Amino acid sequence: MSNSNIPFLDLVTPHVELEQELTTVFLQVIRSASFVGGPMVENFEKAFAAFCETQHAVAVNSGTDALRFALIASGVRSGDVVVTVPNTFIATTEAISQAGALPEFVDIDERTYNMDPVMLRQYLEQKCTKDTSGKLISRRSGRPVTAVVPVHLYGQMADMDAILELADRFGLIVVEDACQAHGAQYFSSKQNRWLKAGSIGRAAAFSFYPGKNLGACGEAGAVTTNDEKLAAQIRMIRDHGQAKKYYHDVEGYNGRLDAIQAGLLHVKLKHLAKWNEQRRERATEYKRLFEANGDTVSTPFEPSWSRAVYHLYVVRTQDREGMMQCLRAACIGTGIHYPIPLHLQKAYDHLGYVPGDFSVCEAVASQIVSLPMFPQLTDEQQARVVQEIQRFVASVAASRPALSDSAKLEMIGEKG
Repeated sequence: MSNSNIPFLDLVTPHVELEQELTTVFLQVIRSASFVGGPMVENFEKAFAAFCETQHAVAVNSGTDALRFALIASGVRSGDVVVTVPNTFIATTEAISQAGALPEFVDIDERTYNMDPVMLRQYLEQKCTKDTSGKLISRRSGRPVTAVVPVHLYGQMADMDAILELADRFGLIVVEDACQAHGAQYFSSKQNRWLKAGSIGRAAAFSFYPGKNLGACGEAGAVTTNDEKLAAQIRMIRDHGQAKKYYHDVEGYNGRLDAIQAGLLHVKLKHLAKWNEQRRERATEYKRLFEANGDTVSTPFEPSWSRAVYHLYVVRTQDREGMMQCLRAACIGTGIHYPIPLHLQKAYDHLGYVPGDFSVCEAVASQIVSLPMFPQLTDEQQARVVQEIQRFVASVAASRPALSDSAKLEMIGEKG
């Protein structure tokens, strides 16, 4: 079996394969001098909205701005509280803060790593109260709670029926963070059909950072929604608040998407369904290999109501550093997404959270490892990854001292 390098992510191969189409986009833009906005952006927006099964998609310059603009346009105001999870990239909470709101957290489901609806219900029922006007108020901060941001992490859908039911009950806006979930699906028992990520909440944010399932050749993002007025509001917000050139209805931001990036994304979008299916096949192969070798790590759990697109393939192990070091020595790339939960980040010291506040998230964060995952990953490469993990696990087991007869009897007694 080859000992060549196995990258964590391969961004070269798909661009080489699509080089002619991608180059054509660049030539079209420089020959038309339509660099910002215009038909290339509009065509991508229509195509991406159709892919997500929404009425509107508004292209912006990053996933962070997509979430920030979606929150603002949805009605989140300065001084509000927006509830999310601590197991996500900081862009989620940056968008909340930059919309003028305060992030507060609920713990995650230990199997899916996404927002736990039980924890959300406990937060809303036990950590909030209602003022005389009926407005929901956080006991922690004394601020009104107006929105919830479930994150579809690693390409896996959050349990949206349960979250939406709570949001309806407590009058909350739901904005999906779908930045890692392009094409993921959720089966809604309430609607008795499969729904695409980005089509379920009032709005949703997507990132097209280069490493995403659908990645630009730079920064890019989009908001999807079925609300025409909200989409129009975001179009103004991204363009300095302009209703038309030099007529500013609101104070906005410079959040527009370059035409070149939109054109490149439009080319790649045609291949996204195939790439997602290849990722699902790679995930199935990982699971088969691990099961055949004794389940030495905890593999991703995919509920019956979710069709994940495996932006990342994340496993859990008791000795993360040792396993990563072993894989590194074998020229196999890995990652950690994410090593420090947001409530324990230095940037959020002022929020006053302490270790132990979100025990599931903290336990998961200390054990997760992201293995190589990309559509062009081969069976041989996956077999090498699993083989090296098996070798590491075996070496750890061999290094443990053998139990004495008395210790074995003691263990048997404890089990009995």
